[in-house]
Amino acid sequence: MTFDYDLFVIGAGPGGLAAAKKAASYGVRVAVAEQEAIGGTCVNRGCVPKKLIVYAADFARENQIAHSYGWSKCKRYFDWTLFMKSVHRHLEHIHHSYCQQLQNTGIELIKEHAAFSNVHTLDVGGHKVTADKILIAVGGRPNKPSIPGIEYAITSREVFHLPYLPKRLAIIGGGYIGAEFSSMMHALGCEVTVIETDEMMLSGFDDEIRSGVQRGLSKRGIRVLTNSTAREITLLDDGLLLKTTGDFAETIAADTILVATGYVPNTKNLGLEKAQVELGKQGEIKVDEYCCTNQKNIFAVGDCINRVQLTPVAKAEGIAVANTVFGNQPQKVNYDYVPSAVFSRPEGASVGLTETKAREKFGASVKCYCTNFPTLLSQLTEQDEPVVIKLVVNEDSQQVLGAHMLGEDAAEIIQTLGVAIRQGITKQQLHETIGIHPTTAEELLSID
Repeated sequence: MTFDYDLFVIGAGPGGLAAAKKAASYGVRVAVAEQEAIGGTCVNRGCVPKKLIVYAADFARENQIAHSYGWSKCKRYFDWTLFMKSVHRHLEHIHHSYCQQLQNTGIELIKEHAAFSNVHTLDVGGHKVTADKILIAVGGRPNKPSIPGIEYAITSREVFHLPYLPKRLAIIGGGYIGAEFSSMMHALGCEVTVIETDEMMLSGFDDEIRSGVQRGLSKRGIRVLTNSTAREITLLDDGLLLKTTGDFAETIAADTILVATGYVPNTKNLGLEKAQVELGKQGEIKVDEYCCTNQKNIFAVGDCINRVQLTPVAKAEGIAVANTVFGNQPQKVNYDYVPSAVFSRPEGASVGLTETKAREKFGASVKCYCTNFPTLLSQLTEQDEPVVIKLVVNEDSQQVLGAHMLGEDAAEIIQTLGVAIRQGITKQQLHETIGIHPTTAEELLSID
């Protein structure tokens, strides 16, 4: 049978784009369908615009401590509308760059919704298209709890399109999205309350990072209501009311309520049943170690397979699929030692095993080394900005199993350390490495 394309990709997010470009490098015919803006969640309503808000918020903090470094005090006004115009201009530049890259590599971009008709046929904007191999890279969508009035809340999709900066912001969920937005929006002048069902924020991170971030947010004036659950939202003429139950049973007044309770696979309305693609209990697409579904010509990567919901992981999966299918290089993705970060203030980052996971796997042979010290930056100020560094080590082999950090430049430092940990570095080898002084990262090399 002759197909229209060798590879058809549904979704132009990080995973889909990476797979398309890699496949095209092998000389095959590739098309990508995307019904929304190219770049997916990361570019349009996630990593990129969020990090730009982090930078904007950092100026507020720097302004607070500038007088300690000899700068005269002055009043400043933050213009949310002006700032967001700049953000969206930058996103448009990224969109143009991506489109240019696809054009230069001969990849066809189809700005339509795609759904399966059968295992080799897709309905793309009302037209039938056939492909030998099909890759599903449709990402995830924000999960919203089923409570009365939830339609009055926004998600991370809408927060970048707020017409004004709310004075009072309530955030349902204390994961990395909740932590980051609480930190950013508070620094920009919002009164922020976070509702978290667990006893600590940031489930999945090491406990040192979880407690450190939560403590830091609270010190800044952010209310964190732990062991509490959002139960009802009521719309009033002058705002919203959010009722909670649990350790903090309250009624919280807010101008905006942000739901940050994670993402679920975006697998609806794809016609997957027509291709008989098997789904898991949470709607995720079930794949094997090569990201292949139960249909041998259909693959899936990224958040829609619900393995590790991170942009670099989706890219790695997409490239691995292209290498496996078109490069004659069967490739699996190694999910061990994937670094992650929460860009709150204080910032947290981790790579490798948490202390809890390490003890589950290695038992009594696990030993943790932790240091806590103030940053040099804070020495001339009245702000207490501690850095926490924690190494999880297998004492039998001295291998570093995990590294966790709270504080200045945590993400950048953990990112580079991840290479060494992935290669099996030992604590002794860290000690034998000479650092750069004065830096925060040098403390990693002498921790005891």
